[in-house]
Amino acid sequence: MSNEILILEKLEKLEQRIGEQNLLMKEVLNFNDACNYLDISASHLYKLTSQKSIPHFCTQGKKLYFKRAELDEWLLRNRQDSTDEIETMAANYLLTHKRK
Repeated sequence: MSNEILILEKLEKLEQRIGEQNLLMKEVLNFNDACNYLDISASHLYKLTSQKSIPHFCTQGKKLYFKRAELDEWLLRNRQDSTDEIETMAANYLLTHKRK
């Protein structure tokens, strides 16, 4: 019995990975695909679209679609500098803006 459960678990993992691969192959995602791709809830994605905070397409006022490339850009839009990067920028600023 445990072998059957193990096989079923492996099959479920394979099915999930195939679904993820199919998602990465699509250029245009529907609403549910976008939720899965962004790993956010449907209500949160609806909120982002209603606030026009995320790029999307609305065909005839009904279905929502998203370009995967635009979602990638949206995800990467607010990069936070690391502490090391901030310290380097501060040191460079002090070197180039010395007081006289």
